[in-house]
Amino acid sequence: MTDGLMSKAATMEIPINGTGDTGSLPEDDGLEQDLQQVMVSGPNLNETSIVSGGYGGTAEGIIPTSSVKGPSISPSESAASRIASQADASAGSGLHPPHPSPLAAGDEATRGIAVEKFDIVKKWGINTYKCTKQLISERFGRGSRTVDLELETQIELLRDTKRKYECVLQLARALTHHFYSLVQTQHALGDAFSDLSQKSPELQEEFGCNAETQKLLCKNGETLLGAVNFFVSSINTLVNKTMEDTLMTVKQYETARLEYDAYRTDLEELSMGPRDASTLCRLEAAQSHFQSHKGKYEKLRADVAVKLKFLEENKIKVMHKQLLLFHNAVSAYFAGNQQQLAQTLRQFNIRLKTPGAEKPSWLEEQ
Repeated sequence: MTDGLMSKAATMEIPINGTGDTGSLPEDDGLEQDLQQVMVSGPNLNETSIVSGGYGGTAEGIIPTSSVKGPSISPSESAASRIASQADASAGSGLHPPHPSPLAAGDEATRGIAVEKFDIVKKWGINTYKCTKQLISERFGRGSRTVDLELETQIELLRDTKRKYECVLQLARALTHHFYSLVQTQHALGDAFSDLSQKSPELQEEFGCNAETQKLLCKNGETLLGAVNFFVSSINTLVNKTMEDTLMTVKQYETARLEYDAYRTDLEELSMGPRDASTLCRLEAAQSHFQSHKGKYEKLRADVAVKLKFLEENKIKVMHKQLLLFHNAVSAYFAGNQQQLAQTLRQFNIRLKTPGAEKPSWLEEQ
């Protein structure tokens, strides 16, 4: 269709006088519509040519439009208005959409992040309000709470056991501290006796015997310190790592229980209210939140039960070994049985520090 229009425009004769004036042209509605379609469909008029005399003429009869001087050919006012309106419609139709600037894209990303953070804060605020309301209701005896009697008993027993083990750990550390001071005193006393045995010939034998005794007690004391220090380290791991890890899971379970009861209460209150359109939407949302928190609560309850079981087994195993070590080491030391004391350390794979090695004391390692 475009080729036909161009052929029609190209073969049309335009009279040009000597002064370059085209004269007056009659208005042709068909020509105006054709020109309008050509303008809209896209051929570049700056690259077209006007042929005088048809296609059979010579090259001299072809006049490029860019070289034509003088007044230009202007269509009628009605044609011009139609062409202008068609151009406006083409511009508004989105044929060439503007590209978004990087600044606008950055603003959209920032706005999206802000909205996401606002939603997080909003959800956190609603959840905190519901949980606080449920907690206050439970404290004042107005609200109901979900109770697992067997699990609650085991948790309370664990907390009581942890308090007692912390007391044992504190006393064992105090014993080790005092006994370390005793060993250091015996070591200094043995050095003093040895020095005096060399400077007092008349009491050399007596000072020498006491010096040997103190040195032997000091050596056995260091062996006992190694056993007691191992005992303290094992109890510390059991209390402050193993039990504490289980209690962290218990805290998560208690938080999930509170959330579960809060959303359960909210669902019950909505269920007892009127059933209109808005209430049904809220009821559906409350049911969804309730099921979500119920699943979380049941999962953590199962995790706590498993951890309590393994903790009890691990506690019995560890304490059986450590109590046997403590008893054998203390008994052998105060009985003066150096061989049994050394055998006890070998039995539990306890290695003492190399004499004379520059290492921090056990107090610095705690």
